[in-house]
Amino acid sequence: MTVTKKSWQDISAGMIKHREETIAAINPAVPEPPKDLPLNVTGIPAQLLPKDVISITETPTETLIQKLASGQLTSTAVTTAFLQRAGLASKLTNCVTELLPDRALDRAKILDDHFAKHGKTIGPLHGLPISVKEHLSMKGLDINAGFVSWVGKIAPDDALILKLLRKAGAVFYVRTTEPQALMHLETDNNIYGVTVNPYNTALTSGGSSGGEGALIGMHGSCLGIGTDIGGSIRSPAANNGVFGLRPTSFRLPVGGWAATMIGSEHIIPVIGPLSTSLEGVKVFMKTLIDQQPWVYEPSLVNMPWKEAPSATLLRKSDGKRKLRIGILADDGVVKPHPPILRGINTLVTKLRESPDIELVEFPPYKHEEAWQIISSLYLADGAAEEREAIDASGEPWQPLTDFIIKDNPNVKDLSISELWKLTQDRDGYKAAYNQHWNSINTTQPGPDKTSEVEVSAIPEMDKMVDVILTPTGPGCAPPHNCSRYWGYTSQWNLLDYPCLIFPTGLQAGSEDKAEEGYKPRNDQDRYNYELYKPETYVDAPISLQLVGRRYEEERLIEALEMMTDIAGMPFTT
Repeated sequence: MTVTKKSWQDISAGMIKHREETIAAINPAVPEPPKDLPLNVTGIPAQLLPKDVISITETPTETLIQKLASGQLTSTAVTTAFLQRAGLASKLTNCVTELLPDRALDRAKILDDHFAKHGKTIGPLHGLPISVKEHLSMKGLDINAGFVSWVGKIAPDDALILKLLRKAGAVFYVRTTEPQALMHLETDNNIYGVTVNPYNTALTSGGSSGGEGALIGMHGSCLGIGTDIGGSIRSPAANNGVFGLRPTSFRLPVGGWAATMIGSEHIIPVIGPLSTSLEGVKVFMKTLIDQQPWVYEPSLVNMPWKEAPSATLLRKSDGKRKLRIGILADDGVVKPHPPILRGINTLVTKLRESPDIELVEFPPYKHEEAWQIISSLYLADGAAEEREAIDASGEPWQPLTDFIIKDNPNVKDLSISELWKLTQDRDGYKAAYNQHWNSINTTQPGPDKTSEVEVSAIPEMDKMVDVILTPTGPGCAPPHNCSRYWGYTSQWNLLDYPCLIFPTGLQAGSEDKAEEGYKPRNDQDRYNYELYKPETYVDAPISLQLVGRRYEEERLIEALEMMTDIAGMPFTT
């Protein structure tokens, strides 16, 4: 008997049909959006969904947790509301791979029954719905990581991070889209198609956690899980105007995800949260680290979550040191678009008024060299695993897969000695950048100085920059297939610095005029400059990035809390 192999188109059609069936299973039914839609679809849910659904889904994460813990809301009510809104978000932005109504509502009922019987919660996330990027394993469900040839692979168990979140009381109700090969700063694959930006559907949601970004931007989730090896949490968070954290490596568990290059240690991928609130990011981190995940995944660092005052950066104007922020508005390779520069300037102007903040110019240090190193290390087997996974089904290569693999001159099948040399280059660059950071605002020599740093100079730490304020990308969310400069995010993956993305509340508009007569520095800069037209980016969120030193996630969050309070963010356009 001859078995006919399914075409990639048939496989895609089957997955889309399954997705639509899971949306159709939602009760009350998910309404159909009108055929004629504006580019900005963020206002559509308020027109189509009941007021109680809108109220629940637009409540900040931390407030929902409080209401669930006090019994003001049931997990069933909250989960049902987010199922409805997630279903509508998918119809508007194509951000969902499947909804999980049966298992989510069964779980919610267990949690509600426990609360009714015992009068207490199961854990700190009791009853809270959390969205999950598709390539994180859920027992019994498909785990394809955006490759058509991987459709039909079934996860044998839950990823460790899901086990820990479930133990804390979470409810998993939806899975979200990712791009082919997981190596785009956009989200498009041959299974589900293109995930678009809810603020302007002609623009990208970002990637590779773009399904999470669009869903959370649509308030179809208040807290979700993304992954990041070159900007994959931060690009979607920024593009969709939500919060996102790329933690330092080995802080959160990554066991149980599907991807190529599993076992590669040259550039470590990480897992982290996206949320509608900064407090949601903090709750996510604390909840996981309080469960001591290093006991279960031995590669993780044994580092408890540090609460204030041990992590404090809030040095008020009472004689103690101020919060010192380095301003890196331009990486010297690709100049950011006018909306991004307006966002930085607006925030800097507000912060400058505070006696508790000191702003310091933070010049870039050889960021073009950083890309040379990291783009050589990403695919050390010459992308053999990616090529095999794509070509196995006959699916076409997406343009941005071509960009990062076939068009990338740094991709080659490295020998052992070549890999060792690049690893030395990586570590040397990390040491040089650390010395660069230490030299800003101090008398310590920079990395290009011949003199050696004396140990006696260490007390100058009280003059050093605490955090860096910088763009997340060279512009707001770009048009589809145009996310071709990774430098503002991959820079920090190479250095393994934690990064926190936050919305300013501002949006791109007609006031952001193109710079006339600008002379691009290089081909990448020219591409980005020619990409910008004010009318293309209308309503795109203006988000920024805060960067800290390794393993200082707590300080990073606290610094942003202070900045938000002082500056009065979110701003209004």
